[in-house]
Formats: sequence, C-alpha cells, structure tokens
Amino acid sequence: MKRILVADDQLVMRNMFKSILSPEGYDLVLACDGKEAYQLATGSDFDLVITDLYMPHLNGIELTTKLRALKVYSGKPILIVSTEGAAGKKAEGKQAGATGWIVKPVSGDILLPAVRKLMR
Repeated sequence: MKRILVADDQLVMRNMFKSILSPEGYDLVLACDGKEAYQLATGSDFDLVITDLYMPHLNGIELTTKLRALKVYSGKPILIVSTEGAAGKKAEGKQAGATGWIVKPVSGDILLPAVRKLMR
C-alpha cells in the first residue's frame, strides 16, 4: 500500500484529502502543520508528500526544502497544493524541490490523476 503524508493546517482540507485518497487504497497520515509533517517524515518513509503552502511553523516551501535535504526524500514526489497560483511562488516551490503544484480548490478529478502520475 502506498503511503502519503498530507500536511495542511485546515482540518477541512485534511479531511478532504482523506475522503478522496483513502477510498483509492492509499494509506494517509495527516499533519496539522509543516513542523509536525517534518517530524512524521523523519520517523517514517512515505511514497508521496502533499503539503499546503501557507502553514504555521514551517510553510510548504520550507518543508519541501528540509525534506529534500534528507537522503530518503531526495527523489520522492512532493506536491504543493495552495490557493496561491502566482508564477513566482510556483517557481519558488520548484526551486525548493516540489515535483508539482495544484491550485485550490481541489477536486478528486484533479487530485487523483496527479497522485496516480506521481506514484508511478
């Protein structure tokens, strides 16, 4: 079973990811901010990390940078999902090591194909 770490400070978003991805057979671990996500990531191995951009303690770009510094996450896909769609922020995410970027609001029609592609 593929394991996904989801970091988002909004409970409604964490629940949305769970309702879309869990029925597809993915094992989700949910973190309420970037700091918790980093702690979980260093204690376990995930096949994919999905992170919000704007979160307390560590934002999505900071989390991506820290994960990319770890050997185990150097080649794992990291997907940033955010209300932010500006080209400059997307470029900042790519420079930090993000594999992809999805602009909220997110639906299963957008999220599932992206996750499937990244999990190949």
